[in-house]
Amino acid sequence: MQTDILSRTKSDLNPSKSNDRTIVLVVDDSQDTLTMLTDVLTFENLEVLTAKDGPRAIQLANEARPDVILMDAIMPGMDGFETCRILKSEVELAEIPIIFMTGQDDSDHVVKALEVGGVDFVSKPTSLPELIARMRVHLANARKAHSARHALDITGRKIVTVSNSGDIIWSTPQATKLFRENGIQSENGEKVPWVILSWLLNLKDSDPGLQGHQLDLSETGKSIILRYIGSTPEGDYLLGVSDQQNGSDERRLADFFDLTIRESEVLLWITHGKSNKEVAEILSLSPRTVNKHLEQIFTKLGVENRTAAATKTVRVLWQH
Repeated sequence: MQTDILSRTKSDLNPSKSNDRTIVLVVDDSQDTLTMLTDVLTFENLEVLTAKDGPRAIQLANEARPDVILMDAIMPGMDGFETCRILKSEVELAEIPIIFMTGQDDSDHVVKALEVGGVDFVSKPTSLPELIARMRVHLANARKAHSARHALDITGRKIVTVSNSGDIIWSTPQATKLFRENGIQSENGEKVPWVILSWLLNLKDSDPGLQGHQLDLSETGKSIILRYIGSTPEGDYLLGVSDQQNGSDERRLADFFDLTIRESEVLLWITHGKSNKEVAEILSLSPRTVNKHLEQIFTKLGVENRTAAATKTVRVLWQH
């Protein structure tokens, strides 16, 4: 099964490591700064890699997959902002937290650091206790995100989150693979094509809660069906992705378990963790009808509860 930086465990992140220490990549054109930070971070039981310029930082990030990057903002040649932008454009590296360091306490630099994908900003001379404390916080947050992504990946789910400006915020490895096979993520950097964003914006304008609404991209030459699952608290769109060549998830479940399409729709949303009431709202059914469908589903699957039904569903969908 394909994996990426977002779905790996701590040991998986750096298969070349001989221990479980966190890897920190420090990028700075000053040898004195590199030496000082290396000494301090090593004392904190962190494994340290160093780079004096952007190209070397990108090379090391691809080779070692560090857990966090400390980035000097101002460097000759490729500066830290451009280096960060390139790192964030690569799916395998995009979720590595990057903390900027600069001697210029300028609000413009803070804004620019955040715009290119940095998670934090510290001024030089750096307060080492503050830097380490901030690093620990961002590492913890990144690992929580990794764990959530890993949980989705091991269930074989193809899920993607898209911002209201069309940026692909994150996706499970299988969704990433399907998007790339269909030329979606390479079409315009890490943005979805306009046909997808237009559909989402129109959907949100008409009914933000219209879960289950689908977009068939076959007319654009892509074998993908997108399903609107919901939105995040930040207003991003959560989408399910299906491959038409394998058939929709509903069709695969219907064929495998000998269900009707409506039963397979109910089963799929139950697997997504929706309550009977929520499924009824999504599919425009009454809760009583959903209950009747579930009775038939449990009988056909030979199970007694929702958890067992969801487990069987995941196994079927994971096979494709």
